[in-house]
Amino acid sequence: MQVNSSAGAAAEAIAAAHLARHGLRILARNWRMRGGEIDLICADGETLVFVEVRLRTRTDYGGAAASITAAKQRRLILAARHYLSGKPEVPCRFDAVLMERVDGAGLVWIKNAFSAS
Repeated sequence: MQVNSSAGAAAEAIAAAHLARHGLRILARNWRMRGGEIDLICADGETLVFVEVRLRTRTDYGGAAASITAAKQRRLILAARHYLSGKPEVPCRFDAVLMERVDGAGLVWIKNAFSAS
C-alpha cells in the first residue's frame, strides 16, 4: 500500500526526531537528484548516514522492509554517490527506519540496512 505524501512527510519527521534523539545530526531532508531521492542524510559522528524511511500500514506485500527492493537500493546508492561527488571521502552507511503507523508505532531503526558494494 502506498502512503500519501502527508503521511510520508509525517513519518520522515518522526524518523528524524528519533535519530536526533539517538545522537545523529540531520544534515538534509528529501535530498533529490534526477533518478533518486534520499529521505534523510545524517551525521553519526564522522560517518555520513543515508536513511530510507518507510511507512507501510499493511503487510500484504511484505511490509516496510520488503519495500526496499534491490532496484530501490540501486537508486539510493546512485543518489548517495551523486551527493558525495566532490566532497572529501568519509565513512558512509545506509540505514532504514521502518514504521507500521503514521504515529510512529512499531518504529524499527536498522543500521547498515544494506551496503553499496
